[in-house]
Amino acid sequence: MKRELARRLESVDGFTDPSPDLEQYRTPADLAAHVIHVAALQGDIEDRTVVDLGTGTGMLALGAAFAGPSAVVGVEVDPGALVRARGNEGQLAPPVPVDWVRGDAMRSPLDIEDATVMMNPPFGAQAGNRHADRAFLGTAATIGAVSYSIHNEGSRPFVEGFAADNGGEVTHAFRADFEVPHQFAFHRDETRTLETEVFRIEWERPAGAHS
Repeated sequence: MKRELARRLESVDGFTDPSPDLEQYRTPADLAAHVIHVAALQGDIEDRTVVDLGTGTGMLALGAAFAGPSAVVGVEVDPGALVRARGNEGQLAPPVPVDWVRGDAMRSPLDIEDATVMMNPPFGAQAGNRHADRAFLGTAATIGAVSYSIHNEGSRPFVEGFAADNGGEVTHAFRADFEVPHQFAFHRDETRTLETEVFRIEWERPAGAHS
């Protein structure tokens, strides 16, 4: 499954005009496939609602749509990225359609409490995005029963601390390479490999929430 999914996702087009302020990088297809594979093995996708926060051009949302969810939602603030995401969906034709929602992932417009959240939040390299990953995790804690998120290597103390303070627990963590192409003026290399970490967090639901 993982290899076939990665092959499918290689055709997902990235941003036409990526914004450095939003840290818009296409999630590598092999990394997306690996995260989705892990989530599927944990029973976090099949017959579940999957929400991709900051979906960009749809990599994680589209990948999840091939893994048997009941519904998939991609939330993205950039309308141009959503146009590309819809185009990618038309090209891949996943068995489960994706509901594309224009909205700020740091202030989720969704009324959901038990989603499986997937996200590749900004790493905070740009001044305007400092602590963006904290805001993304905050949204995940609000709408998710479980979340998968990609962070800079060395983020484990922060992620575990944030989870503990917000009714969550990191259950799985693994490192992953994140290939970044040359796409901004400040990039010096044709490609650069970032060392990242992926975290699975289980969020405690408030009394009365659906399981």
